[in-house]
Amino acid sequence: MADAATTTSATSTAATSTETTSAAGHLLGAADIRRIAADAGISPTKKFGQNFVIDPGTVRRIVREAGVGADDHVLEVGPGLGSLTLAILETGAQMTAVEIDPPVAQRLPRTIGEFMPQAADRLRVVRADALTLAPQNLPDFADDASFTLVANLPYNVATPILLTLLERFDNLGSFLVMVQKEVADRLSARPGSKIYGTPSVKLAWYGVAKSVGTIGRNVFWPAPNVDSALVRFDRYAPGEAPAAKSSREDVFALIDAAFGQRRKTLHAALKKVVPEGTFEKAGIDATRRGETLTVDEFVRLADAAKELGA
Repeated sequence: MADAATTTSATSTAATSTETTSAAGHLLGAADIRRIAADAGISPTKKFGQNFVIDPGTVRRIVREAGVGADDHVLEVGPGLGSLTLAILETGAQMTAVEIDPPVAQRLPRTIGEFMPQAADRLRVVRADALTLAPQNLPDFADDASFTLVANLPYNVATPILLTLLERFDNLGSFLVMVQKEVADRLSARPGSKIYGTPSVKLAWYGVAKSVGTIGRNVFWPAPNVDSALVRFDRYAPGEAPAAKSSREDVFALIDAAFGQRRKTLHAALKKVVPEGTFEKAGIDATRRGETLTVDEFVRLADAAKELGA
């Protein structure tokens, strides 16, 4: 994708900025965010789900929960005006920030050059839609055994972004994201709860997610109409992932079918999807509902269906 090749380095911006650098190392507060937005002619848009963080304590908390250090390589999706970006750079980490909004992407290196010029050479900005990212058009992390994602994600696309990146980047080892609390609850839900659903199970295919705290509305500009929460995810170590004979696509197809009619029993929801005898072979009661199954049990169902010729 063309956008994915549109990159900007903050280094030259830092060297040529005519704005003060006396605030080097300073994180962004409400006045800073509003000044930067006004200076760049940027207004938060619902289209991109933009709610900019205006509290330094919040971004430092996010980075602390993520466990980012100077030896890490970090991907940030949706950096906005740079609040979280500066907090990540403050640790000494190398990072790539991916931003879909052209004016925002263009302004970010200038902000780093103003507030933290000594970190400018550790930031690369890529203008792209996160859903289009792949190792082919984002080679920044190709040589990393593991990298981490730290981001304040737009509520409406948070789940697709996370699942897409986990699928395409095998070395995405962990993430710490701030999302709508309802989304956070679903991502970290366990079998048997009313909020357990397809995002919960699919994320469990890759690793373990847990909620690590809530965030109030007053740390954003503009303030959203919902509360936010932090979700921490760690990918399975070798040997810990579900032992599946079936492909991810086959397992996910069963998950989608089971939750597509979540009030129905597995027998009713999957009767056109799996062959006769699948439940018996998998050792799973067909009168259960999808919301009670772990990812390992969905794997057993997919494997049984495959062996029976589905």
